Amino acid sequence: MKKNIWRFKSILRNENVKYRGSHDKIKYEHHLIPGLDAFLRKEIFVLEYVKSIIPGRISKSKGGQEKLKVTFQYETPSGAKLLAKGSKVVQEVFVVTQEPEKLKEVIEER
Repeated sequence: MKKNIWRFKSILRNENVKYRGSHDKIKYEHHLIPGLDAFLRKEIFVLEYVKSIIPGRISKSKGGQEKLKVTFQYETPSGAKLLAKGSKVVQEVFVVTQEPEKLKEVIEER
């Protein structure tokens, strides 16, 4: 009986995904640096092989760019890590996907 209760609770947790709107791939637990939300929605959100986008920590950087620049860092067990560099800030972005190679091509073409 306990096994079925835990199974039911896990199903409920998956349906009500925390920090997301309904049918949204982007998790809004953290703030986003200026321009990143528009980039993610325009370039990454629309890719059918992307399951989820999880913005990570924001750090200060010494230099700065006026325009947002997103680079592919490396593959992770669940997908890929991107770095978004803006005006004196850098933000990690984790993308859950089964095809990180395709994502890398899209990012590098940009």
